[in-house]
Amino acid sequence: MIYVLMILHVILAVGLIVFVLLHSGKGTGLSSMLGGFSSAASGTTIIEKNLDRITVGLAVGWAVTSLLLMIFYRPIAG
Repeated sequence: MIYVLMILHVILAVGLIVFVLLHSGKGTGLSSMLGGFSSAASGTTIIEKNLDRITVGLAVGWAVTSLLLMIFYRPIAG
């Protein structure tokens, strides 16, 4: 069980890094390369909103797995 939790934690950490880097800053960035169309009325694009949702989901998942690892992980005394 603990190994599955560790693997999930690493996957969430890498995913979080990737999705944070995909965010754009001041109208430019990697998200605009993925086909984000600028909308003058809303100021944000659909792809930006989805990136925000995915990033928040990954961050919450990472925090939960961090807490679970803190509670359940017991190092082997050697």
